[in-house]
Formats: sequence, C-alpha cells, structure tokens
Amino acid sequence: MKRTVPQSLYPFESRYLEIAGLRCHYLDEGAGEPVVMLHGNPTWSFMYRNLVVALRDKRRAIVPDHIGCGLSDKPDDSRYDYVLARRVDDLETLLDRLGVGENVTLVLHDWGGAIGMVWAARHPGAVKRLVIFNTAAFHKPDAKKFPLALRCCRMPLLAPLLVRGLNAFSFGASRVCVKRKAMPSEVRRAYRAPYDSWANRIATLRFVQDIPLRPGDRSYDLIAEAQVSLERFRDAPTLICWGLRDFVFDRHFLVEWLRYLPHAEVHRFEDAGHYVLEDAGDEIIPLVRAFLERHPL
Repeated sequence: MKRTVPQSLYPFESRYLEIAGLRCHYLDEGAGEPVVMLHGNPTWSFMYRNLVVALRDKRRAIVPDHIGCGLSDKPDDSRYDYVLARRVDDLETLLDRLGVGENVTLVLHDWGGAIGMVWAARHPGAVKRLVIFNTAAFHKPDAKKFPLALRCCRMPLLAPLLVRGLNAFSFGASRVCVKRKAMPSEVRRAYRAPYDSWANRIATLRFVQDIPLRPGDRSYDLIAEAQVSLERFRDAPTLICWGLRDFVFDRHFLVEWLRYLPHAEVHRFEDAGHYVLEDAGDEIIPLVRAFLERHPL
C-alpha cells in the first residue's frame, strides 16, 4: 500500500502494533512531549503529513491509522467491531504500549474528536493541550440538520453500493472537502489509495453507520461521556482552526465548541472546507507551532 504513495509526500517510517491479532499502522516521529494526531473518515495519517514534518524537530508526533483505515489492517465484521468504543480501546492500547500517559497534546479532526475526547475523559490528567480542526465530541447541535449526503450513505441498500462499490465517500471527499482550489491529483490519489476495493472500504461505511443520532444508537452514550467531560478541559490551552465551508462540521459545531471551551484561541477560515489542513495548511501549521510554544508544559 505504501508504495502507491510517493515518498516525497509521505516521508515517514511506517510502524505497526498488533492489537487483538490486527496490525495497527502508526507514525512515531521525533522526540519530546507527545502530540497525538487523530484522523477521521475517510482520511488517514496522510492528512497530518505536513504537520508531522513541522513538529518532529522538537516534539514526538504520534499518528495512528485506525483499524480499517490507511495502512492498518482492514478486517471484515467477523474480526472487528467497527464502533467508537473499539476505536477508543485501540487508542488506549497503542498509547499504553508506547508509554504515552502524560503531557499529551491531542490534535483532533472529524471522528478523531470523538475518539480522542472519550480517551481524554478517561485520562483527564494526561491531556494538557487541545488542537481542534472541524470535528465534534458532543451530540449534533439541534440547529444542525443531518446532511443529505450522509443520510444517503446510511441507507441499507444504497449505502453499500455507494460507499463500498463506487467509492463515492472517499472519492467525493477528495473533491468537495477542499474549497480554495482542487487538490493536486497525486494528493487526491494518496487520500484514496487505502480504499481501493470493496473489502478495503469497510471502515469508510461503518464510520458513517456509527454516527450516533438518537438514544439507543450504539455510540450515543459514549458521545455523551465525552460531552460531559469537556467541562474538565474548559481552561486547558486550546487552539481551534475551523474551515467555515464544511458542509458537516459547520458554524453550528464551532459555536458548540466555544460554549464548552470559551477560552480557546480561534482562527476561522471563511473559504476553507472540511479538509482544512489542505485548504489552509500554510497558515495553520505556523499557528500550531506558535500555540505550542506559547503554552509550554
């Protein structure tokens, strides 16, 4: 898989950890205080490539590919339960094995927000700083309508055809989640490279199916756990960089974050989309570096 992504775009040593018989791929670059970067759907560690390069001179950048994503194994449902609880358990196992339990900076995007903040709720003393990109760790705000595109990707018969058969989710995201200008073709190919077959797109579909919308959904209570825990991080140094043209995590979600984390440093990018690091990375990466320097541990 890695051979399909040019070394010039992804200049890292791949590392693997076996978790319950499955290989979890991750990056572990640099040394010093740990900065744990968590991706969402349908991305992978590739999304953080430029941020890793920018931070690894002074810090330890740890970036897992969730099971089913990136260069990690992509088991079927008989071998892996594709729900939030399992994602959090995987992260806990990885960080325990790597000896990461204090002075953690979490960098969160998309599903990474829920995964990271459930872990943080269980290890509140370990998390010292937050860097937040277009994500959530709370239930959908009442004012936000669930997007039609996501509803289609949850329909029992249509969703497997669209997401696993036609690769509509990953392909579409690489087109519509950037707004300033189209991704270079080799970058688009790299985002989609891990999701090159019906079997390899299982996590892409399961993530969408696991979005908790109402009580009784399997991950609903865990999101509530993360939501309640946000009060603990009210005064933690927090940087929020937000693409305002995200059709999912839009202004409604940003308002909600600021309700829980009113002291956060916020940078709004009016013309950036969901893949805010692709649209505005040249501006965001210096902001992240400066933020970390201003808030030493």
